[in-house]
Amino acid sequence: MLRIADDGEVLVHGEHVFSGYWNNEAATAEALADGWFHTGDIGTLDEDGYLAITGRKKEILVTAGGKNVAPAVIEDRIRAHALVAECMVVGDGRPFVGALVTLDEEFLGRWAAEHGKPAGSTAASLKNDADLLAEVQRAVDDGNAAVSKAESVRKFTILDSQFTEEAGHITPSLKLKRNVVAKDFADEIEAIYRVA
Repeated sequence: MLRIADDGEVLVHGEHVFSGYWNNEAATAEALADGWFHTGDIGTLDEDGYLAITGRKKEILVTAGGKNVAPAVIEDRIRAHALVAECMVVGDGRPFVGALVTLDEEFLGRWAAEHGKPAGSTAASLKNDADLLAEVQRAVDDGNAAVSKAESVRKFTILDSQFTEEAGHITPSLKLKRNVVAKDFADEIEAIYRVA
């Protein structure tokens, strides 16, 4: 059996589902409540009973206004744009949702040539370029179309560098290490929320 908790977490129950940790009642009590296994995944069930996983509970951001935001939905949509390499939504405890965006270096070269930008242009040299900002804004607008207004990205910043495994920003399976990215780009995140 499958159900969605009030907070959006996917819960499962059945005889072949996890029954508990060996000799660890505290951990078992945390994972199982009323016989339902708490998966840690956030998801929805459609009218036909099909499950769609939309993120991980531990990645949920809670804005200053109390809105819960599952970043995976909007990040995936923004990353779908050819110009975007990575995107990390920020906004935990903040007045609105923002995003850190890295650019696909290979595609950026082609885009720059097609838009009359200097040869050898980089993310660092173009990050304040009006044409580039408009193009990334289109990607953000596409991402925003998939979420409610309260969950939408209001401001973003283009980073000079990529999220790399060597810097500890991503795992070998290319999953974001949000805490490391947030620490390494704390100044850029603060700038998103700075009042002009």
